Amino acid sequence: MKVVSLVGARPQFVKEAIVGEKLDEFGIEEILVHSGQHYDFNMSEVFFKVLNLKSPKYNLGVGSGTHGEQTGKTLIEFEKVLIKEKPDLVILYGDTNTTLAGAIAAAKLKISVAHVEAGLRQEPKDMPEEVNRVLTDRISKYKFCPSKIAVQNLEHEGITDGVYITGDVMYDIFLRFQKSVNGEKVLKKYALKPKNYVLATLHRDFNTDNEKRLSAILRAFSRISEKMPIITPLHPRTVKRIHEFGLENVISKDVKVIEPIGYDEMVALTTHAHTVVTDSGGLQKECYFAGVPGVVMMIDTSWIELVESKWNVLVDADEEKNVSGVFNHPKPLEGMDNIYGDGKAAKKIAKIIKGKKI
Repeated sequence: MKVVSLVGARPQFVKEAIVGEKLDEFGIEEILVHSGQHYDFNMSEVFFKVLNLKSPKYNLGVGSGTHGEQTGKTLIEFEKVLIKEKPDLVILYGDTNTTLAGAIAAAKLKISVAHVEAGLRQEPKDMPEEVNRVLTDRISKYKFCPSKIAVQNLEHEGITDGVYITGDVMYDIFLRFQKSVNGEKVLKKYALKPKNYVLATLHRDFNTDNEKRLSAILRAFSRISEKMPIITPLHPRTVKRIHEFGLENVISKDVKVIEPIGYDEMVALTTHAHTVVTDSGGLQKECYFAGVPGVVMMIDTSWIELVESKWNVLVDADEEKNVSGVFNHPKPLEGMDNIYGDGKAAKKIAKIIKGKKI
């Protein structure tokens, strides 16, 4: 069996690392394709080093651009790869423009698609990530769900064939890195003390591309920094928008702004944080994996089970709620173990693709 895996954005590199490893263990030939959607060194190439990812056979060189440009360029270039390689299956991850383009290209060539992280749903329904994941699920033959709620979401849409609950591959690799990373070294590098800082990330377009929302969030970060150190590896697009809107003076100099970091350092900073503030889908889960409270700057989340359990709180872009979420976070409920599986999701996915029972 030959499979082609398509990745292009930060979280996908992490997921591919563990899934690709298990495909190799089961003797499945895999060709890795990098769309180039994220081209900055710290946002892509570093993962090939830190996570021991195999080198991609193809780099489509898509780069930045509008949603239509990224999706269209990936579709055109990826179709060429599929025609040449003639795989039995295409593996896609998450909810990016790369994901949707890969699904459409495969479908038009009548090649089966496997979607890792299927069944996630959230508001607003017009957000690009929601559109991408819904359409990809419709196209996919194999829908690998990270949780029971993801399965239920698909059932509500009448999708039951090819649905598997495998657990979350992010949990697999988080556990691996949590054991191996030198947290003390990372904290020393950024002059931080355990459980005495806030880790914040900010990249969603509905937050960064709206001046009012972005300003409110930056003010919240600044207020948090008055009571506790806050560190934020800012996404390149976020930095660009801050300059475009002239908001450089809104964010306090006490907020420790750093370049995007590798996954190993992110695991360490998450594990030892007092609280995590984010609009990242992946980091929402990772703070749960680490037992750290999460403050989510969205009106809704695809990881709603973490909100219902009070591990995470939804604060949107509200300045007051952001600050309150950090310092007055509700105590999480007990009995929330194994929401996302047992740390063997990638192995289960490889077994299903190989045609074996899990």
